[in-house]
Parts: sequence; structure tokens; C-alpha cells
Amino acid sequence: MLRNITPEQPYYIQAKEKMADIYLNHRKEKRLEMVEKMPSSHTYLLLGDAYMNIQEPDNAIDVYEQALKKNPNDGALASKIGKALVKTHNYAKQSVLRYDLAELLLKMKQHDRCERVLHDALAHEQVSDLPSLTNDCRYLVLLAKVQHKVNKTEEALLSLQRARDVQAKVLKQVQMEQPDAVAAQKRLSAEICAEIARHYAGQRGYERAVKFYKEALVYCEHDRKVMLELSRLYLTLDDLEACQQQCGAILKNDPCNEDATLMMADLMFRKQDYEQAVFHFQQLLERKPDNYLTLSRLIDLLRRAGKLEQVPRFLDMAERHSSRAKFEPGFNYCKGLYLWHFNKARKDGDWGQNAVYNMIEICLNPDNDTIGGEVFENLDGDMGNSTEKQESEQLAVRTAEKLLKELRPQTPAGHVQLRILDSYCLLATKQKASVENALQLFTEVANTEDHVPALLAVATAYMILRQPPRARNQLKRIAKMSWNVMDADEFEKSWLLLADIYIHSGKYDMAGELLKRCLRHNKSCCKAYEYMGYILEKEQAFRDAALNYELAWKYGNQSNPTIGYKLAFNYLKAKRHVDAIDVCHKVLDAHPNYPRMRKDILDKARTALRS
Repeated sequence: MLRNITPEQPYYIQAKEKMADIYLNHRKEKRLEMVEKMPSSHTYLLLGDAYMNIQEPDNAIDVYEQALKKNPNDGALASKIGKALVKTHNYAKQSVLRYDLAELLLKMKQHDRCERVLHDALAHEQVSDLPSLTNDCRYLVLLAKVQHKVNKTEEALLSLQRARDVQAKVLKQVQMEQPDAVAAQKRLSAEICAEIARHYAGQRGYERAVKFYKEALVYCEHDRKVMLELSRLYLTLDDLEACQQQCGAILKNDPCNEDATLMMADLMFRKQDYEQAVFHFQQLLERKPDNYLTLSRLIDLLRRAGKLEQVPRFLDMAERHSSRAKFEPGFNYCKGLYLWHFNKARKDGDWGQNAVYNMIEICLNPDNDTIGGEVFENLDGDMGNSTEKQESEQLAVRTAEKLLKELRPQTPAGHVQLRILDSYCLLATKQKASVENALQLFTEVANTEDHVPALLAVATAYMILRQPPRARNQLKRIAKMSWNVMDADEFEKSWLLLADIYIHSGKYDMAGELLKRCLRHNKSCCKAYEYMGYILEKEQAFRDAALNYELAWKYGNQSNPTIGYKLAFNYLKAKRHVDAIDVCHKVLDAHPNYPRMRKDILDKARTALRS
């Protein structure tokens, strides 16, 4: 009866499954009819099971492999092949299939199962033959990859170190047993060492990271990727000579290497050779004016070099190169860096996240004040603590909270940054309970490592809670650390806040050293010039104070009326009456009702000119 059901009928497969069961379990035969009529993953699987039931694992493996080709994402099928291989005692093929199964499980994001398969593969007595050692190394590298995916950072590092030890044995043996494979095995050794270095660099263990990058280059001395990563690390550590040596070696073999050229530009900037730095960027931009990554880096460099007036030339080059530049998110992001306006870039996949981060920081600190600072707290007379200002601040916090929801960080560091920004919204409320909640999160992050943004946030929270001694302790920790590009803005803010504390305590010399440090790394640091002007004004050195306020006014785009007031006041004191009147007019054009500007400065300067 079952034999009479044809392939066109709906119960064909079920009928054939029943027939197969009868043949296998009652008549001990196997039939190929279903596979021949309807070759599919499912029918191959049934035939494979049939072979296994009659103790023919070799045939079962062949059929299972056919099924796997038809359905390569079937983890259960790969597992069946593994079981069949155990019965055949074909350990070489077992190893290949086990590794393939683990890779398949990783692709399917079945991380726990993948990890179990790899641990099972490594659970054996110590081995010394080359094939077994080679397999163990592959398993360990893949295991580290899986562990890294699920944020088991320490375990991933241990797996990589075990892989490195095993690979050292492989290299020793392969030179005698398989000389042709030495180059490939050296590349694998270099990859393992470089991956260990990346793990250490990610945990800010920079010295160890350097050690393992160097070891990687012993195995593959011209590996450009490793050389670039090591150069970047040297730059982070402020080891400029070592960085220049690595970049020079890369550019010798590849003169157009974009990453190495960018790094050389950073390097020249650190050495305060701004012309050479701009030259390297210009080389890249002349080849490709719409290279917005390079353009964004150049704008940051020109800001730090105090040469923002050169930016429009490069923006014009990009516009002339492409008629669509104005619509490009990258171009708008670069323009945003220059004009501090990012809205047109915020929805883009590549530029959007950075644009949103910048927009949030603008919302939380629109005037680029020293958050938590006390020196200028009672000097800003434009709006003071007016209801209008408070409402504006509350609106800005709500806007920042909305923007935070647009962020989708892809890395652990990105998630930490998001948590810190989220808590800065709590700080911005100035409510004691909210600030204490934010402080608790900042402290958790800061206690796990020397995380500069978190330490700065802890200090800021303490300042808002009126606990300057505790804030000072955190800021001193940062002041002892080596400056790096990644945390450049946070270093600058921490030095400014510590300088603010020292100025408030009358320790002008100590504050001055910190402000000079700010200006060494960022010649456009408006706030540093403002603090320097304040110190000199207190010392009644009005001419020198005016020079610093001039720079603060210039790098603040002549937009901050408080700085304009201080500049005009010091011009008046230094008997530069015409300059004082000019600044008064600029401030009053933008802020007609700015307090005391007419009475304290403008009228007095005019009277002085007449007399």
C-alpha cells in the first residue's frame, strides 16, 4: 500500500519515511528510492540515518556531507557527521569537521555551543605530533575569537597566550618536518601575537601591547597592518621617534599609504612642526579632495595649531571637486567641525554617530564652560541665574536625552562612552540626588581602570557637590598620566578644571603651568587664554591680560560677550581706548542689553579720548 503512493501525492515523504523504517528495523535493508526521486537536505538526512542504523558510518558521512552542502547552516547536521566520524575512528577528518562545526556555530551566533565544541576538542592528553599541535592552535585561536565576541576578555587573552605557546612548538617542528610550510606558520604566529597586542591595547596595557606587536614583526617584518598598529600605539604613548621610524619604513615601500601619511601629519603636529603636518594632509587632499576622514583630521589639527582661518580653503577644494559635496554627510560633518553645526550629518551611517556625540556635548555645554569650575561662576553677568537661562538649560538637557536615543555604539568602549554621556545629563540638572547617582556610575567605571573621561566626570561631580578636595585628587591622577590623542579633549578639560581650583585658591603659578600644558596641545584653547588673562588681570598686568583675552576672543569666534567685556575692560585699563570702543560695539551689536558695557567701558573710553 505504501509503495503505491506517488511523488505527486501530499503524503509521499511520510510514506517513504515509514517504508524506510520498515526496511531498516524489520528487514534490515536500505533504500535509495526517496533520494533519487526527491534529492533534498531532508531526504539525504534520512538516508544518512539509515546507514548509521545498519552500522555503515562511512557511507553515512558521505550522505550527510551531501545534505550539508544543500543546507550549510544546519548545526545539527554537522553534529551528526561528528558522531559518525567517532564511529569510523577517522580522527584526521574528525578534527576538520569539528573545526568546521565550530566555525558554523560561530556564524550562527550560537556562541555557547561553539565554545563547548572547542573545549571538547581541546580536552585531551598532552600531544607532541605536528598535526595535533596545529589543530590545537587553530582551536585556541577560534576559541579566543568566540570568547571575545561574548566579552570574556580575560579568557580570550588566556586562549591566545596558549595558542602562542602551542604555535611556538609548531614552528620548531615544522622547520624540520615541513620546510615549505614555514612561511605560512610564521604568518600565523604574527597574527596571534598581533591579536594579543590588540587585546592589551584595548585594556590600555600599552607597554605589553608594544611588546607583542614587536614580536609579531619578528615573524613578519614587513606586515604593514601590524606596523601601522604599532605606529599608532607609539603615537598614543607619545613616543614620537619610534612612531616616525615605523611610519618612515611604511612610506619607504608604499609612498601613497594614507594611514601612514595621516600619522606622519599627527607626528609633525606633536613636534609643533605645523607646516610639515599640514603638508602631509595637503598631499592626501590634493590626490583626493573629498577624503572627508582626512579633512576632518586636518580641521582638528588646524584648530589645535591655532590656524582655523586656513580651513575654508580646504572646504572650497572639496566643493570644487564634486558638485554634490554640499549634500554629502562627510562634507557636512567637516563643515560642522569648523562651524560647530552637525545636524546635516547626524542621520548618516558613517558620520552620524560622531555628529550626534558632538551635538550632545554642545547641548550639555553650549558655551564651552569649565563644568564645575568656580572662578568664572559669578562673573558671567549676561543672564546670571535668570529664569530664561534655567529654562534654556532644561531644554538643552531634554534635547541631549533625545539625541542619546539615536546612538548605537558598536564597541565596549562606545557603550562606556554612552553611559558616561547619559550620566552627564544627570549632572546637568544640578539636582543633588541626580548628581550623586551620576557620581556612582562614574566611580564604577573609573575604578575598573585609569579611564580619563570617567575620572574627569568623577571630579566634575564632586565640584558640583561642592567637594573640591576630592575633585582635586582625581584631577591630580589625570595630570600624572601620559597625554594621548584618544582622550585629548578630556585631558584638556581636566587640566582646565584643576587650574580653576588652583586659581580659586590663589595658586597662580601651579595654574599657569597647567594652562601652558593645555596650550602646548591646543593653541586654539579659548578657555586657557581666558584663565591666563584672568590671572594677569588679578596681578594688574593689564597689557598682558589684554593679549590673552584677545586670543580667547579670537578663538571663541568673537561670540562670547563675557570675554568681549573682559577684553574691552583690559584695553581700557591699558589705555588702548580705540580698541576698547571697537570691542564694545561688537558685543553690543550682538547683545544690545549686555550689563555695564556702556557705563563701565564705552562711556569711559570715549571720555578718555576726548580729554
